[in-house]
Amino acid sequence: MSTVYDFSVKDRSGNMVSLGEYAGKVLLIVNTATGCGFTPHYDPLEEMYRDLRNQGFEILDFPCNQFANQAPGTEDEIHEFCTLKFGTDFPQFAKIDVNGDTADPLFAFLATEKPFIGFGKGLKNLALKKFSDANNKAFGDKAYIKWNFTKFLVNRQGNVIARFEPTENMDDVRAAVAAELAK
Repeated sequence: MSTVYDFSVKDRSGNMVSLGEYAGKVLLIVNTATGCGFTPHYDPLEEMYRDLRNQGFEILDFPCNQFANQAPGTEDEIHEFCTLKFGTDFPQFAKIDVNGDTADPLFAFLATEKPFIGFGKGLKNLALKKFSDANNKAFGDKAYIKWNFTKFLVNRQGNVIARFEPTENMDDVRAAVAAELAK
């Protein structure tokens, strides 16, 4: 059985990084965008990182421009935006695709391990589903990720244990991370 440690990804400079370097840590792997309605998630993500990283926690940030072109710019421009506007200090990797034939293998794996089960209830969630369905129609059965700021929680053994859609309450995400760190 594969774990996230079997994958390598590109850092912002284009160098390959083995996720095996994060073995033994609890990970939250996130596809992000700088121009999305969920971009304010950077604030609670950074707060969580600042508060929990000394307990063996890492956030791995992967910008993605596949959702209504909400992550324009170069890796350096995206990084500058995130550090200046939100003070992010967690690792940010190269911009990637998360859907379709060009999807990064890590995200195809993550989504296969924890498939999409919905955005939840409520008018806002229904509206996002309609917009997401239209955006992701081109990816067919390779529409692994439905929108920006989808988060995957990975335990210390490299297994994907939870998926959080962008509509999930960030307090619930933090509680799940804290519970995993306490194990």
